[in-house]
Amino acid sequence: MRASEIRQLIQMKPVELDATRRRLAACHDLADLRAVGRRLTPRPVFDYVDGGADEELSVRANTRAFRRWRFQPRTLVNVSEADTSARFLDSDVPLPLALAPTGYTRMMHPAGEIGAARAAQRHGLPYALSTMATTTIEAVAAEAEPDLWFQLYILRDSGLNKELVDRAAAAGYRVLVVTVDCFVTGHRSRDHRNGLVIPPALTPRTLASIAGKPGYWVRMLRNPAIGFANFAHSNVTIQSTGQLFNPAITWDDIAELRARWPGKLVIKGPLGPADARLAIAAGADGLQLSNHGGRQLDRTVPPADTIRAIRETVGPEVSVLVDSGIRHGSDIAVAVALGADGCAIGRAYLYGLMAGGEAGVDKALDILADQFRRTMQLLGVRSVAELRAAGPELLVPR
Repeated sequence: MRASEIRQLIQMKPVELDATRRRLAACHDLADLRAVGRRLTPRPVFDYVDGGADEELSVRANTRAFRRWRFQPRTLVNVSEADTSARFLDSDVPLPLALAPTGYTRMMHPAGEIGAARAAQRHGLPYALSTMATTTIEAVAAEAEPDLWFQLYILRDSGLNKELVDRAAAAGYRVLVVTVDCFVTGHRSRDHRNGLVIPPALTPRTLASIAGKPGYWVRMLRNPAIGFANFAHSNVTIQSTGQLFNPAITWDDIAELRARWPGKLVIKGPLGPADARLAIAAGADGLQLSNHGGRQLDRTVPPADTIRAIRETVGPEVSVLVDSGIRHGSDIAVAVALGADGCAIGRAYLYGLMAGGEAGVDKALDILADQFRRTMQLLGVRSVAELRAAGPELLVPR
């Protein structure tokens, strides 16, 4: 072989000068994004994203619950035009996925909630803003126009509850997601060990983090201070948020919210069949099966393990989403095959946010979309509806 022929076979890849694009180009799955995010982010912040309650048994069980299923694919099916679109809560989406609410998001990267919402908009996916956001309800609505959802923790201050709900409705949010497993905060051991507070305190540990991650702190110092944007008057830290939550909430509170909220209502929490029936009776349009990513009550049943029972309980018309433990597009396929309408992700896109800001969230969503489409094609199914209908024959427990 002549030298000229060898040169035709070997193509030199252009050098990427932009550091963020270079980092993201080297990420091929969410584990890569997580590794980059961990390298760039001070340990207390990374641990806040990555950690869970107590012994973190639920965190590990959540991912294992998806991975205990094995696929039995169909063969010789024309999947050249596999359709990944789905429908839930009366909305069509190009992928059975939503971005779940996450608190203190600008602590991970200044792009924060707005960057995540813009990425969701580009991908045609819903974005849920947390009560504990670091960007206001109105600012997110002004800067991005995806299908906006607002997540509510029911607070001790009933007037503030009403104010938040009314502000979300006025700003055009379509779905209210009421989280029902955070009336008392879980004990997150990593956060207590790290002394994590907002704003970050200049302890010796924090100073060590500054020295080790200067790029992170330069970004933070160039942007507005982090705080609880939707009730900025409150002097609350991460460790003391429990004082805001109402431990006396009941299904009567859900009924009152249903009467006040004009849009779709979703109940988010570790729901068994009995609670699912109560949620629908209280006026919920959908359920988000969740154990808070293992961040509240440790040893909670993984949400993936409850999908089939919940679907049998509520029937085919109620929208059922699932979160907690989704790290791959094939996890979305498993959830749909078990009977879910779609999934919601939190850590998965936060890893991207830490790794590359708004572009990192785009990367995380692109990775999941590619993985899900490929999984569908390799399973021999041509649509999300077909995947759900054929689920019992496609899944085999390990």
